[in-house]
Amino acid sequence: MSQGLDKDGIETSTIVGIDEAGYGPLLGPMVVSAVAFDVPIAVLKEVKSAAEGPDLWALLRASITRKVGKRDPRLAVVDSKKLYGRGGIGLLERAALSFCWQITRPGGSRQDGNSPGSLRALLDMVCPRVINQLQDYPWYIDGDVELPVKCSHDDMTTQHNALSTDLSATGIQFRGVWVEVLPAGQFNRLVEATRNKAVVLFGQCSRLIQQIADAVGPRPLRIWVDRHGGRIRYHRQLMNAFEGARLDILEESPDRSSYRLTHPDTPRMIRFVRNGEEHHLPVALASIFSKYIRELFMVCFNRYWTHHVPGLRPTAGYYQDGLRFLEDIGAVINRQHVDRQWLVRNI
Repeated sequence: MSQGLDKDGIETSTIVGIDEAGYGPLLGPMVVSAVAFDVPIAVLKEVKSAAEGPDLWALLRASITRKVGKRDPRLAVVDSKKLYGRGGIGLLERAALSFCWQITRPGGSRQDGNSPGSLRALLDMVCPRVINQLQDYPWYIDGDVELPVKCSHDDMTTQHNALSTDLSATGIQFRGVWVEVLPAGQFNRLVEATRNKAVVLFGQCSRLIQQIADAVGPRPLRIWVDRHGGRIRYHRQLMNAFEGARLDILEESPDRSSYRLTHPDTPRMIRFVRNGEEHHLPVALASIFSKYIRELFMVCFNRYWTHHVPGLRPTAGYYQDGLRFLEDIGAVINRQHVDRQWLVRNI
């Protein structure tokens, strides 16, 4: 079991979850997110899930639920598609911003009461490098979204306090969230270079793993990634992404592909799990951050185009409706000489 010491000298295990949103759409960005928790080893020994991982839903059951219910005051952390289907962007926001408040700044202070007040402030926290890229997109360059979009500040404060109390009581620390955002132009360039969007997705996951490793220092990691489509074997991609590391294949099955990656002396246990959001809270939370940030980008995108085309019906960017949307904005695309490589994804 991967271990390290927290600031109080307690043995902890760093648990990571990774998931994406927007892999398939025609319009808008692809977003991949990773979240990390430090969990005391003594606590982990008490609770396991059927998928061979710590059940953080059970450990944090006082403040978090894996079910979406109107009468349950706890924070719902489940697959983002289910969450969005039940409550739109509001339920995504409730979870994402509540965890943002838990992020510890360098020096030990938290974000308490200082949740990001806009999309750009959120990006500055979790993916600052994408901000400069937005100047290449007329629909993003001046776009921003005030946060929260749907949640009240009172509700956010209540959720933050409950989660903070629960984390403290269990000794669990939320280490943070790391995000990779690929707007259409950057996505297309990478797909053109690799000729395979699955390779692009794997590359973003590898970048996130390295970012977390750099952030937490020389300590082992236990990483769960939602499986990329139907792929079962990932050992070649891992060896290419982490040159010089020793790779041990632990399992490659229809449900789970597990590897031990040692580089240089620090092991990283990486598991690609089918329906990872259903088995691991960190994967579900990563999917929430990815979906929330993508939806905020789509707010900016739709605001721009509806401003230029009165009566235009907004789009979520998926294939069929994306085609309808492109037809509706065709005259503006031509008038503004928009390069479609920066607008339409190569899917």
